[in-house]
Amino acid sequence: QVQLVESGGGLVQAGDSLRLSCAVSTSIFSLDVMDWHRQAPGKERELLASMTNAEITTYADSAKGRFTISRDNAKNTVYLQMNSLKPEDTAVYYCHARRRFYDFWGQGTQVTVSS
Repeated sequence: QVQLVESGGGLVQAGDSLRLSCAVSTSIFSLDVMDWHRQAPGKERELLASMTNAEITTYADSAKGRFTISRDNAKNTVYLQMNSLKPEDTAVYYCHARRRFYDFWGQGTQVTVSS
């Protein structure tokens, strides 16, 4: 079982930046993929950014140019740096990991962007 714990959410103003963290209970190297998703009220969960075990990254169009996924192997932590935040970025942000056929999710962290 892999546990993921997100942190770093909060209330910010439009144009601000936030860095979300996802602490992983096991070695990141044991995971095939780690990514960040978000879910706004009344909307489906959206994949924002992914990083493979080989550190290959991909981004959704909504995240390109503003969000960056990264990781610290020594800390077993994955980050999502979010810049130039907009009110439409308001959502619960989730960390996700996949190992073989298993999926693991964090509990989510709320990000609220005021205009």
